[in-house]
Parts: sequence; structure tokens; C-alpha cells
Amino acid sequence: MTPEDWSAVRLTAQLAGLTTVLLLIVGTPVAWWLARTRSRLKPLVASVVAMPLVLPPSVMGFYLLLLMGPQGPVGQMTQALGLGRLPFSFAGLVVASVIYSMPFVVQPLQQAFEAIPERLLEASATLRAGPLDRFFSVVLPLARPGFLTASVLGFAHTVGEFGVVLMIGGNIPDKTRVVSVAIYDHVEALEYAQAHWLSGGMLVFSFVVLLTLYGRRRGNVGGGVG
Repeated sequence: MTPEDWSAVRLTAQLAGLTTVLLLIVGTPVAWWLARTRSRLKPLVASVVAMPLVLPPSVMGFYLLLLMGPQGPVGQMTQALGLGRLPFSFAGLVVASVIYSMPFVVQPLQQAFEAIPERLLEASATLRAGPLDRFFSVVLPLARPGFLTASVLGFAHTVGEFGVVLMIGGNIPDKTRVVSVAIYDHVEALEYAQAHWLSGGMLVFSFVVLLTLYGRRRGNVGGGVG
């Protein structure tokens, strides 16, 4: 692989790692609210969170580009704060990736939270445990498998992004050129050997991710039956 390809791999890992951390920070309270609320707004919020699952990446990338562009509300705000423009920058890739990978983190966490018996939370409340104490001492340990699944899926989905990152970040070496864009460049230039190296790595990575998730689920089922 060329130095440019290794740079794309490094940039992709940085993007996926930072995006996953931010998704866990932002997605955890959203998932907790969706799992516990009885508000009439729940279907609306759940639909907004899940929209990236059905919306074409190019459509989402287009509207994010308008929002974060110099004439968009987000773009005007970032420029007024002295943060510059988000499009065609690593920061813009992070923002777009957080939005696009949101359901892959929120939904596993929501399912994990919904599986926690209400009686355990009520029992801890009777012991005078506050809301934060109950969350960190009861909820987090029980929801640990959900956090693992959310982290793996969020990271893997960010690694495989193409349409959104291309619309928001373009193809700037060492700045916004991630693995998926590098593969596209190699194929377009008929450089199939380089494309094979990157694509093969992505194939192995995807298989390991799925094997880890399904293997862990099978282990949990087996342990429960035993």
C-alpha cells in the first residue's frame, strides 16, 4: 500500500474512534429517554434517530452540506464563533458521522435499557439511591453488553461510510480522504491492486466485527440456558 493509503487508514481509525466516543456520550441519554419515557414525542424522536437507516447517504450529506455551509444556520454559527467552516474538514466529518451512525448506537443501548427489570430500579430507589447512583451502579453494569454492541456497531459503521463523508469532506489527502474514498479513487484510476488491499482489509474487518457480535450473542444464550 502507498503512504497515502496508510494515511487514509489512520484517518479512518481516528474518525471512527472519535465518532464512537461522541456517540456514546450523546446517544446514552437519548437511548435512556426512549427506553423509559411515555411521552407522545417518543415516536417522533425515535423516527428522527432512525432516519439514517432508510435515508440515502447522498441525501443526508446534501442537507448537512447546506446546513454547515457558509449560508446555512450551522455554518453561520460556527463562523461567528470563530470555528471556521465545517465542510471539507475533519471536524465536519466527525459531525456528519455522529449524525449518520446515531441509530447504530442508540438502538442497541435502548434495547439494553428496556431489558432491565423495573423492579431492580425500584429496589435501589427504596435504598435511597438517587437517579445518578441508580444509573451508574445498577443500569450501567446490566447494560454492559448493549454498550459493547453499540460501540462495535458505531465504530464499524463509521469505518464503512462513503456517501456522507464524500459529500461533507470531499477527497483531501491527510485531511478528509478516508478508506472508502481511497478505494473509490483506486477503482476510478483502474488501480485494482491497491483497491484489493484496502477492500480486502475492509472485508476482513467486517467479518471480524460480525463474528464477534454473533459469537458473543451465542455465548450469552448458551450461558442463559445452562
